[in-house]
Amino acid sequence: MKIIVPMAGRGSRLRPHSLTVPKPLIPVAGQPIVHRLVKDIVKVLNEPIDEIAFVLGDPAWFDDDVVDSLKALARSLGAKPSIYRQDQPLGTGHAIMCAKPSLSGPAVVAYADTLIRAEFDLDPTADSVIWTKKVANPEAYGVVKLNDNQEIVELVEKPETFVSDQAVIGIYYFKDVAVLKDKLQEVLDENVMNGGEYQINDGIKRMMADGKIFKTGTVDEWMDCGNKNVTLETNTRMLIFLKADGEEQMIAKSVKNNNSTIIEPCYIGENVELNNATVGPNVSIGNNCVIENSSVKNSLIQNHTNIKNATLDNAMIGNHVKYNGDFKAISIGDYSVLE
Repeated sequence: MKIIVPMAGRGSRLRPHSLTVPKPLIPVAGQPIVHRLVKDIVKVLNEPIDEIAFVLGDPAWFDDDVVDSLKALARSLGAKPSIYRQDQPLGTGHAIMCAKPSLSGPAVVAYADTLIRAEFDLDPTADSVIWTKKVANPEAYGVVKLNDNQEIVELVEKPETFVSDQAVIGIYYFKDVAVLKDKLQEVLDENVMNGGEYQINDGIKRMMADGKIFKTGTVDEWMDCGNKNVTLETNTRMLIFLKADGEEQMIAKSVKNNNSTIIEPCYIGENVELNNATVGPNVSIGNNCVIENSSVKNSLIQNHTNIKNATLDNAMIGNHVKYNGDFKAISIGDYSVLE
């Protein structure tokens, strides 16, 4: 089994956090989004993974440190790491085809801005499985249309009239991903574009037209990381899951607690100092941070950041930030938000 992870796009919905850190590498509950996603997929599949292929964008942004971290992730899961580059933002189908040498045999394709919680077995009668989640407002999503045999017969993007309430979450299994590769090659050769991009759906639709059987794999939880508010919600939900799972080391042994209160669930990284602070619930703090004379809840703070004299709720703060709630002089760059 292989896992193909397109993560080339920079995106804009998570600015300013994604200006210096690729969005899939922003930590949620102490681990980068893409690391959690890949580990969760491996857990769901419950079978050996031979290769994990990552499709990255501009080397100036997805640099050697990013490459090294992804290679280490793959190796930690017993898989061969492969790194590919998408030199132009030409869509999901194009990104997958950038990993053409790895497109053979059974594979999962997963986009790296979402997290899941699921337990199920892959349907052996299916040529492909598309992960879905039941949603209350299907008109806002791409959804699947099912026949009486519960097979997917159509993909419909943001339907104006009801088709189904099963939304596509961006994770796919192919019994032989080479079939998808051949269909996407046709899409590229014929220059079939939607919104100026080559889409995976156009390859999937051609597979369906050839009679390939598509089934749904429903997930228990689907957590998006598309913008600040949903990323914070995902951070909260993931902390609750980890706490319920009995996850160890959510609070590092190196944390220095000076007259401070921690209200779980929280993730607190290495070498963090808490001085006269109340932290939690639902807070993630990265490594080498200092929180002083502050109250922080429902928030996500990355690494090497100092927070002082602050009351924070629903806050997302990046790396190497100095925030003093008693500020008089400020220096704020592009895309920053103070509310």
